[in-house]
Amino acid sequence: MNTHLLGIRHHGPGSARNVRDFLENLKPDLILVEGPPDADHILQWITHEELKPPVAILLYQSDDPQQSVFYPFAEFSPEWQAILYAKRNNIHVRFMDLPAAHSFALKKERSEKAYAEAQATAEQAVTEVTTESDNKEVAEENVAVITPNVYRDPTTYLAEAAGYTDGEKWWETFFEHRHNNESVFDAVAEAMQSLRDTIPEREDRHEALREAYMRKSIRQAEKEMFSEVAVICGAWHVPALKNMPRQKEDNDLLKGLPKVKVECTWVPWTYSRLSYFSGYGAGIGSPGWYEHVWNYPGDDGTRWMAGIAKLFREQNIDTSVAHVIDAVRLANALASMRELPKAGLEELNEATRSVLCMGEDILLQLIQDELIVSNRIGSVPEDIPKPPLQLDIEKNQKKLRLPATADFKDYQFDLRKDTDLDRSIFLNRLLLLGINWGTKLESASKGTFKEAWRLQWDPAFSVDIIEKGSWGNSVEVATTQFVLKQAGEQDSLQALTTLMELAIWAELPGVIDVVINGISNMAASTGDVLQLMQALPQLVNIGRYGNVRKTDTSVVLGIAYSMITRICIALPPACVGVNDDAAEQLVTPINNMNDALKLMQDAGTLQEWQATLNTIANNDATTAIISGYATRLLYDHKQLSGDELADKFTFALSAGNTHSTIASWLEGFLKGSGTILLLDEALWGMVESWVSSIDEPTFAILLPLLRRTFANFSNSERRKLGEKAKNGSSGKRTTFAVTSHDNFNHERAKRGLPVVTKLLGVKLESA
Repeated sequence: MNTHLLGIRHHGPGSARNVRDFLENLKPDLILVEGPPDADHILQWITHEELKPPVAILLYQSDDPQQSVFYPFAEFSPEWQAILYAKRNNIHVRFMDLPAAHSFALKKERSEKAYAEAQATAEQAVTEVTTESDNKEVAEENVAVITPNVYRDPTTYLAEAAGYTDGEKWWETFFEHRHNNESVFDAVAEAMQSLRDTIPEREDRHEALREAYMRKSIRQAEKEMFSEVAVICGAWHVPALKNMPRQKEDNDLLKGLPKVKVECTWVPWTYSRLSYFSGYGAGIGSPGWYEHVWNYPGDDGTRWMAGIAKLFREQNIDTSVAHVIDAVRLANALASMRELPKAGLEELNEATRSVLCMGEDILLQLIQDELIVSNRIGSVPEDIPKPPLQLDIEKNQKKLRLPATADFKDYQFDLRKDTDLDRSIFLNRLLLLGINWGTKLESASKGTFKEAWRLQWDPAFSVDIIEKGSWGNSVEVATTQFVLKQAGEQDSLQALTTLMELAIWAELPGVIDVVINGISNMAASTGDVLQLMQALPQLVNIGRYGNVRKTDTSVVLGIAYSMITRICIALPPACVGVNDDAAEQLVTPINNMNDALKLMQDAGTLQEWQATLNTIANNDATTAIISGYATRLLYDHKQLSGDELADKFTFALSAGNTHSTIASWLEGFLKGSGTILLLDEALWGMVESWVSSIDEPTFAILLPLLRRTFANFSNSERRKLGEKAKNGSSGKRTTFAVTSHDNFNHERAKRGLPVVTKLLGVKLESA
C-alpha cells in the first residue's frame, strides 16, 4: 500500500488548492482525513446543494449536550476539499482522529482529576502557611497560582528563523501565494520533522492518543487492501504518521479507553467564529481574505481594492477609481520592496490606510469587520437530521421572517400587530430557555405596545438548543417545562414576580397560573416588608401588559392590593431604629413603591399610602433620612404646603437635633430633587433661608455631611444651583407666594381640558 501524507494548515486556501491538485493527479482509492470517526455517517451530505460552507460538524454527548465540540469547515479548508473530491468521485473517505466518544470521556476524567488535585494542593498550601503564620488570611494570600506553559504554534519557530515576527504572515507568503507546489508536501514533512527533533516534546497524553489512533486507521486501510491512500492531516502530525512505532505499542496505548454515547449533525457556521478572535484554537485571522484568495488566486489586489471601494461607497464615503488604482500600485510596490511574490493582506492594508483612509485607522476597522473577517454564515439542508426543538425553532424563524444572520439586525415590533406580537412571544420564550439570540433594547417609542430587539445568531446556540431539547420538542412546551422547574426553585418573592413578568411576555398561560399561585402563597406567608416592597412594582408593571398581551391580570392586581395593605401596616415600624445602611436600602423601595402606586391611579390606595407616609414622617423615632424623604413625598402629593411644611422643615433642622440627624433628614428631603429645587421657589426659599441662618462654626461642621446630599445631583444641576445662589433670591423662609390673576378666563381654560386629559390618558368624572 502506498501512503501519501499531505501535511496541511487548517483553513488555508493554498493548502486546499495543493490538496485538490494532488488528489486529482493521484486518484487514490481511499482518503483519510483528520477528524472524528463518529461523524463518518454524515459525510454523505457534503455534496448536497443546500449545504454551503462555512458549516461545522457538531458532536455532543447524548446525556450531557454541553459536552460538545465543533469541527468547522470553510470552502477553502483542505479537509473540505478532500472530502468533496472523494464524494464527487465515489472514492472512500473516512475520518481517522481519536473518536469524540473517547475524547469526551477522557476530558471528564481529566477535569475531575485536575479539580481533585487543585483542591488537595490548595488545602496543603493553606495548611503549611497557616502553620508558619497562624493566620488563615495570610495563608490564603500566599497560595501560589501555577500558570501552565503557553503553547506556541510550531510554525512560529520557522517564521522566526526566516526573519518573520508573524507565523501566519510567513505561511501565507511561502505557501498560500505559491504557484509551483510540486514538492510542497515533502517540504512540509521535512520542516515538521526538524521541528519535532528540535523542540522539546510536550507531555500530552491526549495528543499521543490521537496520533496512535491515526496510525491505527492507516494500518486498518492496509489490512483492507487499499493500494493508494491519501492522508490529510495537520502538518505537525506528519512525522508521527511517517515514522510508525510497533503496532503493539499503539494498541497498548489505546487499550481500555473510556467511552460515552455521542450524537452529531451539521450546523451553520460563521466566519467570525472561524477566526481566532473568537477563541477557536485552529482559527485564522482573516477568513474573508482567505475566501478571496481561494476564489481569485491571481488577483494582484485590484479586485480586493474594488471591494473596499464598494464598501466605502455603501457607507457614503467618497472613493474614486483613481483611489483604487493608486492603492493597488502602492501595495505592489511595497511587495516588490519586501521581495515578496505578490502583495499580501499586510501590504493591501497599508496601501488602503494611506490612500483610501487618508492615513486614518478608524475606517480599517470597518474593512476588518466586513471584508477581512466578514459576517458570512453558512447553511445546512432542512431535511438533515436535527433535534426536534431545533426544527421547531427553524420553522418559527421562517414563519415569522426572522432569518438567522451572522451580523446583528435591529427590529422594531408593534405589539398591536399579530405578526410582531408573535415575534416578541417567540423571542421572549427563547430568552427564558437561555438561548440569547435576541437582546431587548430600549425603545425610542413610548407606550407598552412597542418593543425594540437586536438579533445576532451564534453557532454555539446549537448546543444550547440540544441541551434544552430535553424539556420538550417545541419552543412552547420546552419553555413551559423549563420555567416551571425554575419557578419551583425560587425562594424570593421578587424572583417569582420577575419570572411571572417574563412568562407574560412569553405568553405561557400554564406557567402564569402556577407562578401566580406561588406569589400569592409566598406573599401571604412572608413577614419581610422589604421583600414585599421590592416585588410590588413588578406586579403593578405586569398590569400594564394586560391589554396588549391579552392576559387577565385581575388576579395579579388582587395580590398587589393585598400586599399594599400589608406594606402600609408593616412599613412604619420597619422605619424605626434602623441604622444608616438599612435606611438607605429602604429609601429606594419606598420611591419605587410610590411610583407604582401613582401608576395604578387608584384613589383609595393612594390615600392609604399617603396616610402611611404621614405616620412615618410624624414619628419622632423614624430614622432621619426616611423621615425627610417621607415628608418630601407628602409635599409631592400636595399633602403638605405653606406654613405646615415650613414648620416641619424648621423643626427637623433646628439646633436641638444632632448635626448628623440634620444632614440625614435634609438628604432624604432633597433626594433626587435637584431640578425641583431649581423650579420650586418655595423649597428653594426654605433651604436658602435655613443655610443663611446657620452660624459659621455650625456650618463648618455640617458642610462635610451636606456634601453627600448635593453630590447625588448631576453636574448641571449643581452648577445651576450655584448660579442661582450666587444671583440671590428672596431668602424668606415663610414666604410661599401664590400668584393671583384677577383677569384669568376660567371658561376658556375649561375648553382645553378635554384635549389635555386625552393626552394624559385621564378620564374626567362628569359633574
